[in-house]
This record gives sequence, C-alpha cells and structure tokens, in this order.
Amino acid sequence: MGDETFTVAAAQPQVDAGALHLNAERHARAIREANARLVVFPELSLTGYELGAPAVALDDPRLALILTACRETQSVALVGAPVDEDGRLHIAMLRFDTAGVRVVYRKTWLHADESDRFTPGPGAETTTVDGWTIGLAICRDTGASQHTAQLALLGVDLYAAGVVDLATDLVECQSRAFVISRALRAPVVIASFAGPTAPSFTRTAGHSAVYDASGTPLVEADDVPGRIVAARLSRVTQVP
Repeated sequence: MGDETFTVAAAQPQVDAGALHLNAERHARAIREANARLVVFPELSLTGYELGAPAVALDDPRLALILTACRETQSVALVGAPVDEDGRLHIAMLRFDTAGVRVVYRKTWLHADESDRFTPGPGAETTTVDGWTIGLAICRDTGASQHTAQLALLGVDLYAAGVVDLATDLVECQSRAFVISRALRAPVVIASFAGPTAPSFTRTAGHSAVYDASGTPLVEADDVPGRIVAARLSRVTQVP
C-alpha cells in the first residue's frame, strides 16, 4: 500500500525569462526550504510562460542544480518546462528525483496560442511516490472534466497541478480545486505562478495551495513570488 502519510509542498518561485540557470537555482532553493517529500512547481516554471522559449533538454547541465537538491533532501520535484520529443514540442511536467529527471506528463488541453507551437499530450497520466498514485495536470487540464474523469479511473491518491493564472482568475482556480478534490475523493495540490511572466500575464494569481479530499484548503500562499506552502496528508483523512 505504501506510506500512510505524505508531505507535499507547492512552490511559486520567482521566474525570469531567458534565465534558466537562475531559475534552476531558485527551484533548488525552494526544494531545500520546502522540507517535503513532494514539491510541485507551476506550469513552465523553468522558463516562465514564454511560449517562444527554447525547449529544455533533460541533459542540460543546469538542471543538475535541481537534481542535487532532490538528492540532498530525498525529495521528488514536479517541474514545468517546454520539451522537444522527436520534433514535437510539449508543455511538460518533469520529475526530478534521486534517479534523475524524466518527463512524466505532457499537457493535454492546450489553450489559445499554445496550439500554434505545442502538441497536446496523449491524455491523463500518473506518477508514483512512496506508494501514492499522483494524478498529473497542467493549467487548463484542471478545467477539463474529461481529464478529471480519466484520472478517477486510475484511482489516484493525490492530484498535482502546475498552473499559470491571471490574478482575476483566482476564484475560478480555487473552485476547480474544490470540484476536483470532491470528484477524485483525494487531496489536491496546486502550484500557481506568482509574479509577472510574458506580456499577457503582468499580474498572476499566485496563492498556491494544498486542499484536503473534501476541498478544504489546508495551506495557501499569497501572491508574492518565492512563497512555499506545505501540508502533511494522511490516507485516513480522505473522504470515503
């Protein structure tokens, strides 16, 4: 069955466009500060929501900063980045752990101009940490009932999403977290971008949070870049 308790954190680091080394350093710092088994970061957290940013190679030496932090803390980090797979670009979620880095999810439900450059992923996917099955999502996926339904069939113990939202969309983001937690009967962690990114996101929502299986917020950040929130989850606290 795996561990009965699990500590998860949502981080919203400051992200600068075109500064992969600096952004990787900030991710590494957040992992060390989080003191959590799983640390979730926002959509495209390594590059910012810059749809023209170069794809991030998994063997880029700058990513070693994040790998080192994960190995030192025995943490797993879910990080957002654009990736190129056989000439197809994806908005992806990368998993960093003691074994290395790999792509564990590709955004399925693309939004607006994203479709001009990126290819949608094949659908809902999960990753496992300490026996917990974690359903994965990126931004618009959180509003797609089909995506949530697919994850429900996979029997997830925790839902983890990285998002970029406008400040004016905060209530919508929080409402989605409530609906998802009730639909999956599982806790939800949302890592939400904080600070400006791209011309169209001069003010993002922030307010990364962890919700229990009834949709009640356990911890929530404000909208300031650099915030980290963490909560310890237990299987026995999930609604039947």
